[in-house]
Amino acid sequence: MAMPRRLPVPFEVAFPYGAYAVGEVQPVRDYDRSTRENVVQAIDPDTGLLIWSVDIVDADPDAKKATRTMSVKVGAKVQPVLPESLPGLPFTPVEFVNLSATAYIEQNGDFSKISWSLRASDVRAPSRPAAKPAPVPEKAAS
Repeated sequence: MAMPRRLPVPFEVAFPYGAYAVGEVQPVRDYDRSTRENVVQAIDPDTGLLIWSVDIVDADPDAKKATRTMSVKVGAKVQPVLPESLPGLPFTPVEFVNLSATAYIEQNGDFSKISWSLRASDVRAPSRPAAKPAPVPEKAAS
């Protein structure tokens, strides 16, 4: 059996409580082809599309601080546009189309851990509401 390098992941499995963009869509720099004077945008070797990056916050209340924020790469011919922000929210709710995950080993000094690189084909407004956290049980009166 040959495992694919990029594993398809339904958005609601990766982000059951939703995800929020915390900045604008940015081009990803190709560090091998760029120079200080000439910045070259990265191209996805599988699709030939330009690679863009969206910084997000995972809305999962149990997400660890170290993994609560991340970047999701989006392959597209032109720069994706984030959906309109909602009044009263500091960040923009987003949903990623055709989300996939690639595992890699992240090294930090003497320690290593498995991390995930996320890719998508598009970013849009959420198509359904995110899951709501379970209510906190009230303490019984004594």
